[in-house]
This record gives sequence, C-alpha cells and structure tokens, in this order.
Amino acid sequence: MVPTLVSAAPAGPPVASATSSAGGDARRFRPEVQGLRALAVAMVVVYHVWLGRVSGGVDVFLLVSAFLLTVTFTRRLEAQQPLALVAYWLNLLKRLLPAAVVVLLSVLAATAVFVPSSRWRAVFDQTWASLTYRQNWELAGNAVDYYALDHSAASPLQHFWSLSIQGQVFLLWPLLFAAAGALVAVTRLRPRPVLMALFGALFVVSLAFSVWQTGADQAAAYFDTRARLWEFALGSLVALALPYVVLPRRVRVVLGWAGVVMMLACGVLLQVQQQFPGFVALWPTLAAAAVIVAGRTDSPAGVDRWLSSGPLLRLGGASYALYLWHWPILVVWLVVAGRQEAGLLDGAVIIGASLVLAVLTTRFVEEPVRSWSWPSAKRRRTGLVAALALALVAVPLSGWEYRVQAQETAVEQQTRADNPGAEALHPDFEYRGAEDALVTPLASSLGAEWAAVDGPCSDALMPADPQLSSCVQTGDEATAERTVLVLGDSHSQMWMTALGAMAETNDWLAVSVHRPNCRFVDARESVDPECHAFNEAVRAYALDLAPDAVLTVGTRTDWSSPAEEVPAGFEAGVTPLLDAGIPVVALRDTPRFEEDMAECTARHAADPAACDVPASEVLAPSSPLLPLAGRLPGLDHVDLTDIVCAGATCPGVVGNVRVYMDRDHLSRTYVETTVPVFEERFTAALGW
Repeated sequence: MVPTLVSAAPAGPPVASATSSAGGDARRFRPEVQGLRALAVAMVVVYHVWLGRVSGGVDVFLLVSAFLLTVTFTRRLEAQQPLALVAYWLNLLKRLLPAAVVVLLSVLAATAVFVPSSRWRAVFDQTWASLTYRQNWELAGNAVDYYALDHSAASPLQHFWSLSIQGQVFLLWPLLFAAAGALVAVTRLRPRPVLMALFGALFVVSLAFSVWQTGADQAAAYFDTRARLWEFALGSLVALALPYVVLPRRVRVVLGWAGVVMMLACGVLLQVQQQFPGFVALWPTLAAAAVIVAGRTDSPAGVDRWLSSGPLLRLGGASYALYLWHWPILVVWLVVAGRQEAGLLDGAVIIGASLVLAVLTTRFVEEPVRSWSWPSAKRRRTGLVAALALALVAVPLSGWEYRVQAQETAVEQQTRADNPGAEALHPDFEYRGAEDALVTPLASSLGAEWAAVDGPCSDALMPADPQLSSCVQTGDEATAERTVLVLGDSHSQMWMTALGAMAETNDWLAVSVHRPNCRFVDARESVDPECHAFNEAVRAYALDLAPDAVLTVGTRTDWSSPAEEVPAGFEAGVTPLLDAGIPVVALRDTPRFEEDMAECTARHAADPAACDVPASEVLAPSSPLLPLAGRLPGLDHVDLTDIVCAGATCPGVVGNVRVYMDRDHLSRTYVETTVPVFEERFTAALGW
C-alpha cells in the first residue's frame, strides 16, 4: 500500500523572530529554527519514501509556522503598529502560490500521461481542493468513507492536506491578533498576557477535542483543522513565553539535543498514522518546542551548531518546494513501476529528483516572485498576481473536466444494445449496438459504481443499535409482499443492485445492513472485537425483523489465488436464523485480484482482453459451501461465478461493460445486467 502521507509547512524567507538565546526579544533570524525545519522535512521525505510510515514531521512544521507568525504579529501589537491584515494575506499568497501552481500543473500533466483514468476524478477534486486550501476536509470525508474510490489508492495531491490546514490558520490567526488588539485598546492591558490567555484557552479546548475525536474517529481527526489547532496554539505559546524563559547554557544544550532525539524517535516508536493527532502528538510538538527554547547556545556541543550548518540552512530554505515535489514524484513512480513501495535504489532516485526540482523551483520560481517589487507596490497588483496564478491551474483543469464530462454525457445516451453486459454471455447473443460505443462505466466514473439503493432505512426499519447505522433499503415496507435482508460486508451489499431491481419489479422490500471488511459470520477469534459485536447485533436485528429471507456471501476467496473457504464461524452464525425459520441464501464469493481490474482495462482500452485472467488462477474448482448447504435445511447456495468468469477466463470487460470497479468489487453497471440470471437463481433457490 502507498505510504500514509504527512506534510511540511511552507518555508518562507528569513523572518525576525525570538532571541538567539532562551530569553529576550531580539529581532533577528534564528538559523536553528530554519535547521529545525530542514530536519523535519528530511524526516517526512525519508519516512515516506523508504519506511512507508508517518514521521511526525508535520506536527513540527505546524508548531514552527505558528511560532514564526506569532513573533511577527506580537511585535507589531507591542509596538502599536498596524497589523495590515489584507497586505499580509496578499503577500502570503504571492509567496505560497507560485511553487504550488508549478507542482499542481506538473501533477495534472503527469496524471494525463501516467495515471489511469479511473483516478482522474479524484485528482480533479483534489486539485480544486488544494488550490482553494480545503484539501484536508476533502480527505477527512474520504477517510471515513469506505466507498471513496481513492480510499486504497493514494492521490499525488494528498500531501496538500497540511498546507490547507496552515492556509486556514494563516487566515484565522491574524484575526485572533486583531481581536486581541481591539481588547488591548479598550482595556489598556498588555498585549502579551492577553495573547497568552487567548492561545492558552484555544490550546486546551482544541487538545480536548482532538483527544475525543481521535478516539472516536481517528481517520477523520487526522485531517480535521479543529483537532490540529492546539499544535499551532502551542507554537504561539512558546513564542509568547520565550522572553520570560532564562535557562543556563548547559541546560539549554541538553534540552536542544533531547528535543532532536525525541523528534527522530517519534516515527520509529509511535504509530503516528494510527494515533495522531490526540495527546500523543504532544511528543513531536514538545520536542520541537524544546529545540526552540534551547535557542542559540553558542556552545560547540549545542545542537544549534549542527542545525545552523550550511547544508541544513539551504535545505530549510527549499523545504516548502521539497515537500511539494516529493510526494507526487513518489506516487507517480509507483504507478509507472506498478509497485506498492519504493526500494532502496529507486527511493534514492526519487529523493534525488525531488531535491533537484525543489532547488530549481526555489531558485527560479519562489525567489524571483518573492523579490518582485511591482506587485508589492499596490494591493490590487498583488491580488492580480495571485488571481493569475490560480487561473493558470483553474483554466486547464476546467477544460479537462469538461472533456471528461462530455464523454460521460455521451455514455449516458448509449442504449442497452450498446452495452449489453452479462447478456452477451448467452449462447444465442448477437451484438446489435454501435461499433463505436464506449465501454461503460467510464473509468473516470467508477467512484459512483457502488450498489444502487433508494436511501437510508426508514425510522421503522432503522436498527436501534448505533452499530447498525449503515442500514439502507430499496422498496416500501408499507406495501411490500416480501422482505429480503442482506447481511455481511461490501461483497454482499454489491448485490443490492440486483436485489433492488427485483424488489421494484415484484413489490418486495430489500434491506441491507453491512460493515466493511466484516464477513457474516466469521469466528470470533478471527475478527476484531468491533466486527464480532456488529455480527452479534445484526443477527439480533435479523431475528427481530423476521424477513422472508436473508442474503449473504457464504465463502471467502483469496487474492489472485484459487484458495476459497467457508468462514469458520459461518455455520454457527446462520444456525439461529435457520432455527427461527428464516431461510438463508448464501452466494459464492467473487474473485479477488492483486491488480486493479478497472485500472487495467483503462490502460488497455484498445485491447481489454489483455486484462483477462485464467479462472483457474482465482477460482476453486467448485464451491466449498456445497457440502454445508447439503446438510443444513434452509441454507440455499447460489453460485454466480459463471456470469463473472465466463468459460476458462475472468474478463475485465463483458458485453462492452466493465465487470469490476476495482480489485474485487463488481461495478453497479455490470450487476444491473445480471438481474435476469440473478432473479432466476435466487427465486429457484427459495422456491418462490
């Protein structure tokens, strides 16, 4: 799997900051902070490319960003200077956008050439999200959405999430300083204590929210701005308290090295991508704070001497561009090479290429635009430059999206004769569609190919247990003559498309309650406690609902292997239903492929047969469920593999329709074409 991402804060020009020692308020550049930024970006890149882990470097950057911003605005407040918020925001855009635009345009070009069209829609959405600094919210939604197409395939733009959070904070923090300034003007209080109270309260509230949300939904919390604000607040508190901190040089030497060691150890000792950003994220942020508090020791043994070295300062200056480049280069390389991770040699090449591009971008894009005086003369000029930078991405992106949308419209106008799907497997079938008809669904539309349902269950059908909130239905319970309940994971729910079509035709009610990656029913010892609890709850719901039949998947296939088994807990799990007189229809599982079948057919659009896989490589000779179905009254077995793997092969396209939407789920469009066969076998099994 592609490594989980993490980010760096944008690196700007040297700014005035806190003193070089632990106390005071001198106005000079702190090279050790620039070196700290270089160390953090190096951790991010190395961990991503070679270790496939998250380092905690992003948390360091969030703190450093707030630290530097707070030093600047606090000085203005204390000197009673105008905050000039609009000018600050416009100059910030002038500094950040040029490099980002270059990378975004490069990613779009690389996507068009190298990335399968099945991922284009995700890249479109994330390009807009990155351009408008809301990428973290885009990912927060997808992180909790099992059906998001990019859930298991990294986007080359995922890494913009932390830049989006920083962009939001760079908008919010100056407003907080303005509010504090207004309070100071009214009350005549000193600015620094007011700011410490403000950011202290924000730190406490945000950290408490982060701990709660990380425990409740860590995947969403990771990208949630609210769960990250405390890291910025901590950086602000460090900047505000620093003038009052006076420590002996020896203590600061030890403190500086302890902070660096803690930073380097964070990604090794902690599962950052599984535990952050709750209280565990105090580890890297406090480590960075320790380095900042240690400051300039002027000791040959101080860590600041190393952090202030030429190579680290140069790397710190290019850290923003390095962060922007390393992730898309890594992702595109993995796509081109067809690999899941980079090795030692190709990883070194990726890092080397990222460094070269970062240096070139900093030298020929960031620095010239930053030193360009014409936009700074008037606000509207700065705004014009920012608008033109945005347009450089928005115009080609809009044109590309329009072309894809035109294709999708053309597909919608095709008839069933153009895309017969499973009907083409009939011995007497004769194709009568247009010769130039497009394969449907388009690869760019695969994210919408999950099972078709009317919507969430009504209040009367919705289970009381909150574990079962995934309940969906097709049909009206008030008029339904029969009720069929679908249980299990997504391999069961994908057949709701066919069952729902039958429900509409026969005036039935189809209800589905599923949990991703939780088969009904695995043995307790083979699943996580949440899955076991879900199965216990959903079985109780089934007994209470007393449907006319239960539909589930009764076997489990393996990835690119003919190995297939009946889950160890299946018999014990369905027996209570059978004892209650509820018949159970158990489907045979569909094949699973190591390679994404949808992406394969997109790459081989001219010859989709190149993606066909011999059935013997992914299917057992016969269903292992047959013996169990033969001795358990009420358990009926339905095998539909012949409409998925026709003859000796498992094709990626049948009847001008993509069979799969990913590595193991059938596309909704293809399942729609299987309805006649599905209905015939389903009703025959139940004797309806």
